[in-house]
Amino acid sequence: MNTFASSLSKALPSISRQCRTPAIQSMRSFSSTRASAVDPKGKGREMERRILKAQTASESIANENSALSAISRMMQDEPGRATPNVSRDYSRMAESLEAEMIKQPYADRLPPHHLHVYAHKHNTILTLTRPNGNPLLSLGCGNMGFRKSGRGGYDPAYQLAVHVFAQIQERGLMMDISRLEIILRGFGQGREAFTKVLLGGEGKNIRGLVSRVADATRIKFGGTRSRKVRRLG
Repeated sequence: MNTFASSLSKALPSISRQCRTPAIQSMRSFSSTRASAVDPKGKGREMERRILKAQTASESIANENSALSAISRMMQDEPGRATPNVSRDYSRMAESLEAEMIKQPYADRLPPHHLHVYAHKHNTILTLTRPNGNPLLSLGCGNMGFRKSGRGGYDPAYQLAVHVFAQIQERGLMMDISRLEIILRGFGQGREAFTKVLLGGEGKNIRGLVSRVADATRIKFGGTRSRKVRRLG
């Protein structure tokens, strides 16, 4: 092809001049460089992502600085001066709150009612009192029809506990009782009978009001001489 073009140009110089320019122009349209595969839209998105990342990083740094400045303001009485007695202030505050709670133990809640369970080997007595100690209801196994030695058994105490819980609900005392403390005294059979009734179906309405269970059984340290042990036979 090269020899043919050179011979043709020598033979017909005028024609070759006219044909040279478009040939050169046609060869210029084909480039040897590879076209870039990067999309301009992709470039724009990448730039947006970088800008957003930079903005979020700057915002996080600003938030951290604001939090630190707030903490420093809380820890400082004056700008540039820190308080060295922060722990002392907290201890004083705790002491004042503790003293206030000792003076007014039921400032944030109503005082509880008390249910005294006196269970000894001869009888069982249940007494419901107001928070100040005034009695609302007091019943024993004798009120259930049991007499003498029959008052100290398990069954009389069980029937007594069921009757007392029913009386509390029938008299409308549940409306006044917000919290109830149970005070046990003695180790007779009535103690276990009362516990069974309270944890059973008869005491489901009373059981939710119980906030504390205490044992007030008296313990003798020294004191008078005990009675002689009874021996039969």
